Amino acid sequence: MAQFSAASSDSALPPFEETAGGESGLPAGYSDRLYNEDLAPLKNQSWNAYNIFAFWMSDVHSVGGYVFAGSLFALGLTSWQVLVSLLVGIGFVNALCNLIAKPSQQAGVPYPVACRATFGVLGANIPAVIRGLIAVAWYGIQTFLASSALVIVVLKFFPQLLPYADVHRYGFVGLSALGWAGFMLLWVLQAVVFWRGMEMIKKFIDFAGPAVYVVMFILAGYMVWRAGPENVGLNLGGVKYHGMEVVPVMITAISLVVSYFSGPMLNFGDFSRYCKSYRSVKRGNFWGLPVNFLAFSLVTVITTAATLPVFGELITDPVETVGRIDHPTAVILGALTFTIATIGINIVANFVSPAFDFSNVAPRHISWRMGGMMAAVASVFITPWNLFNNPAVIHYTLDVLGGFIGPLYGVLIIDFYLVKRGKLVVHDLYTTSETGRYWYTKGVNRRAVAALLPAAAIAVASVLIPSLAGAANFSWFIGAGLGAIFYWFLADRKAAGAA
Repeated sequence: MAQFSAASSDSALPPFEETAGGESGLPAGYSDRLYNEDLAPLKNQSWNAYNIFAFWMSDVHSVGGYVFAGSLFALGLTSWQVLVSLLVGIGFVNALCNLIAKPSQQAGVPYPVACRATFGVLGANIPAVIRGLIAVAWYGIQTFLASSALVIVVLKFFPQLLPYADVHRYGFVGLSALGWAGFMLLWVLQAVVFWRGMEMIKKFIDFAGPAVYVVMFILAGYMVWRAGPENVGLNLGGVKYHGMEVVPVMITAISLVVSYFSGPMLNFGDFSRYCKSYRSVKRGNFWGLPVNFLAFSLVTVITTAATLPVFGELITDPVETVGRIDHPTAVILGALTFTIATIGINIVANFVSPAFDFSNVAPRHISWRMGGMMAAVASVFITPWNLFNNPAVIHYTLDVLGGFIGPLYGVLIIDFYLVKRGKLVVHDLYTTSETGRYWYTKGVNRRAVAALLPAAAIAVASVLIPSLAGAANFSWFIGAGLGAIFYWFLADRKAAGAA
């Protein structure tokens, strides 16, 4: 692959000085329609491989991640077949993250700013808003799930509060009074961490990822001790397939792994921009994805498998598993751990992304902090508990938005690596001058939009149309492949200097 040139003789960052218009603090030639301090290229990139490793630990270690990993072991495959599928799938994610990370790391710019090179300096709001809306929905749902864990613990120790957990007696817009208390507590805690800035977020994920691992290993060891090692098996769903029958099932598992990580994978540039070198990004991804995900999956399946002999039924929800343990200290520790884990994934996957995305829409008026708080407030008004409890609504809402993730990825990668051949002119990412390379027509690259829309329509159709149900699990690959192909044929490669 071609190497990106974040700065060259024609792309060096201009000195920070007042513009001719007297806009204090704005670099010469930059437009305040495109620039604020949060979206600016970083002067100091200080993250190392461990910080990226911790980022992925925080992203993987959640209630949703636990249930997802356990579900793959319940597909009816043998343990080695599931592990092969997991390794191949996470290997794809690792490679795809390395590709999308490079422009942001070298230029020091977040995902929506990097998108300007492909969609135009104003057209970049299309991929930014799409990713931001997906993050808002998931932010609310993850906050609700984490608060549910707290409510379970509270009721275990204070059963007299049970009436306040009854939505019919003490409820508002579908959530009980106790549920509201838990949800808003988590909402505020996450806002406090976010408001302290990226340095605080880095410290939080550096702590949260390893801390969750320690408790998960303790929980797994405790469950195996309770069950007896000889009673713990890894084939949670029983072996259902033999011979060549396993191949399509394994391919499905591989696709599901990629789809599960598609959101944070798309805007991974929001974090890779902080790394001191591209080598650090790749090392962090290797330890945080293949190695970390495999270890997490093994701990998850061992814990899940042990619930059958211990409790007499298979439990895939870790919160319920912790809630059934008799020892009060274990219940508190386990519930707090999964709460911290969910806060971690929520901040890195669903708070930071819309902060940059919404700030990109109107940099003059919306800062990074304001963009994040807009997303947080919006997550309350969508009443995520109703969204989560209505599978049809969440299916249509998130799958329609998610259908754009694959095509966006395909268009961005083809443009970065094959059309522009790795040339990224940083100055032109921030100018509305019609002579800028990324201005296009009215600031929008219509060729990129024309490639995105049909690819997204087909990807969404594969999810929503019953007759295409067989393709639903592969919607990310379908969308990414079509987006890449459509853009390759539509792109003006000669104008990009890649003829």
